[in-house]
Order: sequence, then structure tokens, then C-alpha cells
Amino acid sequence: MLRLMLHIVRRELMLTWRNRTVTLGVLLFFVLAASLFPLGIGPDAKLLATIAPGVLWVTALFAALLSAGQLFGNDFASGTLEQMLLSPQPLAAIVLAKIVAHWIASGLALTLIAPLVALEYGLDARAIGKLMASLLLGTPLLSLIGAMGASLTLGVRDGGIVLALLILPLYVPVLIFGVGAADAALDIARAQANLSLLAASLCLAGWLCPWASAAALRLSLE
Repeated sequence: MLRLMLHIVRRELMLTWRNRTVTLGVLLFFVLAASLFPLGIGPDAKLLATIAPGVLWVTALFAALLSAGQLFGNDFASGTLEQMLLSPQPLAAIVLAKIVAHWIASGLALTLIAPLVALEYGLDARAIGKLMASLLLGTPLLSLIGAMGASLTLGVRDGGIVLALLILPLYVPVLIFGVGAADAALDIARAQANLSLLAASLCLAGWLCPWASAAALRLSLE
């Protein structure tokens, strides 16, 4: 099963590289949207440093929302999803492998780009480190929740709108914990508490979301 999961991750990354327009669009959206705030607010360094965690996390959340709909759409259109259902391996393991590949292509890339965008807000090395730590734990959580929403709206007309309405409420706790973990104004204990909540949520979602997504995919194809 582990060999199959690694093969799926490699396959998904290869397909993403061949059709990288969506991934590049997501990353470009994150950079441009986050860069507009310093231009609009002005050179107030204290204000920019204060709003930076919230702005970067909100733009990361919407970037994740843009890419979530692509998780199963191509497989559904090409008929690959039916073959996955017929696999002797658990469908949840296949879904988890696809989520990991999706996170590497979008969430991890977004996390690596975030320090460059954070420089526009005048954040120091300590604040950037806290931001990256929160994104490193939070972006996989966004991918897991997004996969659950994408599987529930698969094949639905105007699925993008339904997907946004479905998963945005589930994204709110991730946003709160992520901003709290990245906020340099908070003391170390409160920041670590938010980081621990992110880690606990990731562990719970890592176990629950693949199974829920697999069940939703079976219902979507019936």
C-alpha cells in the first residue's frame, strides 16, 4: 500500500508539472493579493507588521480554496476515479496520497514563497519563522479539508460556489489558530498554544478527512 501511495504522489506531481497553469495561478494569486495591502496602506511599518499574519493567512486560505476544486476534477472527467474505486487497496489511502501531492504542489510551495512576501511587511526573522511554522502545519490542514469539500461537490453544477460555501466555515478555526501562532505581538506561550492546536487539528483531520472524502467519492459516483 505504501508503494502504491508513493506511486500516486509521484504521478500527481508529474501531472501537476505538465499542467502547471493552475498551480502557478494559485501562487501568483497569493503573491499579488498579499502585495496589494502594503501598496494600499502605505509605509507605516508598525501597522504593516501588525496586519501581516492576518493578511498572509487570509490570502493563503483563498489560494488553497482556488486549488481545492482541482483535486478530483480531472480524475472524474477522465474516468480514472472509477479505476481507483476498483483498486484492491483502500480508497482512503489513495485519497491521502492525492492530498499529499496536492499539498506539496500548492501548500508547501506557498509556504516557501511566504517569507519573500513577508519582507514587504517588514517582518523580522523571528516573525517570519513563526509564520512559516504556522503555514507548515496549517496548509496541509487546508488541503485535507479542501479534499473533503471537493469530493462532496464532485460533478455538481456550479461546484466552485458550493465548495466555497461548504468549506469556508471549516477553514475559520484553521485561520484563527494560524494567525494566533504567527502573530509576533502575542507572547510565546499563547503562540505555542495556537501552534499546538494546529498540530492537534492536523492529526485529527489526517485520520478523518481521507475516510470522509473516500465515502463522499463513492456516493458521488453512484
